Amino acid sequence: MDSERTREILKKVRQVEVRTNRLVDDSMAGQYHSVFKGKGMDFDQVRAYTPGDEIRSIDWNVTARAGTPFVKRFREERELTIMLMIDISGSGDFGSGEQSKRELAAEMGAVLAFSALKNNDKVGLVLFSDDVELYIPPGKGRRHVLRIVREILFYEPQGRGTNFEGPLDFVNQVLRKRSVIFLVSDFCLTGEFEPVLAGLQRKLVVGGRRHDLVSVSVTDPRDTDLPDVGLLTVEDAETGELVELNTSSKDLRRAFRKLSEERQATLRQALRRAKVDLLEVSTDAPYLPALIEFFGKREEKGRRR
Repeated sequence: MDSERTREILKKVRQVEVRTNRLVDDSMAGQYHSVFKGKGMDFDQVRAYTPGDEIRSIDWNVTARAGTPFVKRFREERELTIMLMIDISGSGDFGSGEQSKRELAAEMGAVLAFSALKNNDKVGLVLFSDDVELYIPPGKGRRHVLRIVREILFYEPQGRGTNFEGPLDFVNQVLRKRSVIFLVSDFCLTGEFEPVLAGLQRKLVVGGRRHDLVSVSVTDPRDTDLPDVGLLTVEDAETGELVELNTSSKDLRRAFRKLSEERQATLRQALRRAKVDLLEVSTDAPYLPALIEFFGKREEKGRRR
């Protein structure tokens, strides 16, 4: 890699770091910790009883030996593992504005990774297309997170299509403890959603407990609305198929929009049936409000359980 390209990559990664770190500090403080709490309580130590302590927390064995009451103290099993699964298939390179879907996926990944970093959690990465392209084991530290951001932005995939099954099987094999998995994709799948998505949660089980799977749908306005620019030749980024469209046709634009909206509605329904949470973001809108709203709903749902 030449020095100019290296400088370009470092500059872009630094820009993402500065922007997302600011968002984490200003807007995400407490949100991440509240939603993704530790999955249990670990015994810490015993201490002398003080008025107001729960009677149920008294350690009767220690109390009997000491002659005065002692209580057990527990601490939250805080450390989590966050796994980012990023779809880097060909359709992610598209963007009708200043940002491509892949660049948006990188920023989303950076916000989650830096949130994990500030909470002393581990974060790992799987880049996938037709199959797993790159795996970075969960780790900690700024350098680790910056490497993750760099790979999301600049890794050059070998495949062009999208396949969830193999990558999900891979993640389930390498994760030895229950983790939070973010599946970030534009979900541009050929064929039907149902058979692909129905078994997502069933695949992700470790030690008899399911991983916490969150799907992030990344879209662009042109995924739904065709511009009125006359005859237009478009290429399927994943299959290479060329199609000529007369975008001046109102019927064509209306049909294209209807088909796109139906596919997104089917995606929502399929994930709801699979009991997988869905966060939807678009390249033409700020993602932070959607992320904060999503975290708020997750926290509220967690309190109701």
